[in-house]
Amino acid sequence: MYRPTRTLTLVLALLVTAGSVGITSRDLAVGKPEDVGLSSERLARMTKAIHAYVDEGRTPGVVTLIARHGKVVHLDAYGKADLATGRQTRTDDIFRMYSMTKPITSVALLMLFEEGKFQLTDPLSRYFPATADMKVYAGSTPQGTMLLDSPKRPITIQDVFRHSAGFSYGFGNSPVDKAYQDANLFASDLTSLMEKLGKLPLVYQPGDRWVYSVAHDVQAALVEKLSGQKFDDFVRQRIFAPLEMKDSMFKVPADRQVRVPALYTMGRDRKLTVDTSDLGRGYGDLVFGGYSISTTISDYALFAQMLLNEGHLNGVRLLAPKTVELMAMNHLTPAALAAGGVSPGTGYGLGVSVLMNPAERGNIGSVGEFGWSGAASTHVLIDPKEDLIAIYCTQLMGADFALRAHFATLLYQSIVGN
Repeated sequence: MYRPTRTLTLVLALLVTAGSVGITSRDLAVGKPEDVGLSSERLARMTKAIHAYVDEGRTPGVVTLIARHGKVVHLDAYGKADLATGRQTRTDDIFRMYSMTKPITSVALLMLFEEGKFQLTDPLSRYFPATADMKVYAGSTPQGTMLLDSPKRPITIQDVFRHSAGFSYGFGNSPVDKAYQDANLFASDLTSLMEKLGKLPLVYQPGDRWVYSVAHDVQAALVEKLSGQKFDDFVRQRIFAPLEMKDSMFKVPADRQVRVPALYTMGRDRKLTVDTSDLGRGYGDLVFGGYSISTTISDYALFAQMLLNEGHLNGVRLLAPKTVELMAMNHLTPAALAAGGVSPGTGYGLGVSVLMNPAERGNIGSVGEFGWSGAASTHVLIDPKEDLIAIYCTQLMGADFALRAHFATLLYQSIVGN
């Protein structure tokens, strides 16, 4: 596997289908597809297909990046960042990453794991005592009163990493979802979130299921508790600065707002319309671990390359190889996998999805491929077997999983050699 050196600083002047695009990045060299076993002709299929998504009105604009063996061999920006003004999408646009914040949060907590601050098997209540008294939803009476059971075992920090703690996001219509909605967990900060969360019921017995949830916000609260720093300060000082992710931030300052694309959703008439949801309003104003980071595609590529390099990049080591290995393996039990929630053929590690069986997924890929997506249709794929990272960024609320599947197909069909 290619290992960049500390002294390597290159201007990436990549000739892509849309024209010559220049960005400056650290520790990712520029290369031609054929230099790293990819076919330019086959990569052109990706460009054509992704551009078609834009031309057909399925998303406003997209930036895509592919790097293999430490060389960026594809970088493309196409479409509009703002349909009203006509501003073109650019490779240095700053995207709201939403849930692609989660792998960064997980790395932050794993850095403290390596410092001996906790064990994955520790009960969460050791650090947040109020969670020891949480009960499990067991149905409702005819009058609508919730029936509650005691948990069969404590919530562990490993549960928090892998979405098996019993938490929810409150997006549904169950009595527990209603309780989450009434609690308004994201009204202020991580401290308030933890105070409110401890008073809510669990959706299921810890460890029994995988349910997407506020777990990564609990991770961020653990980072604050164990480090003595505010979560955003920790991330800036311990992750962004060492990796030279200079365009990565929580709240985007006024002088960079011009680089933030407008946020869209698909209307009932199947036309793009400006998103006005609570999820889009004031993004980044408050700091949480499950969402709130904004960054460029090239900055996120540095983070992804660090994980591909087994924790090392830019002359610094954030994690040990064995920790990244642990992060990127499935942590869900067979029973939790059987209960559903994750995609077919897919497991979940410590803050990332993990491909276990490409045939069950029904698409090309590698066993051990890992990554995650964001609510505004962003996605990162990290493949240790192929020594590959691939990212796409758009700003369409409602995570377009059809785009994600097509992106994977078009990516892997372009690999023709080692």
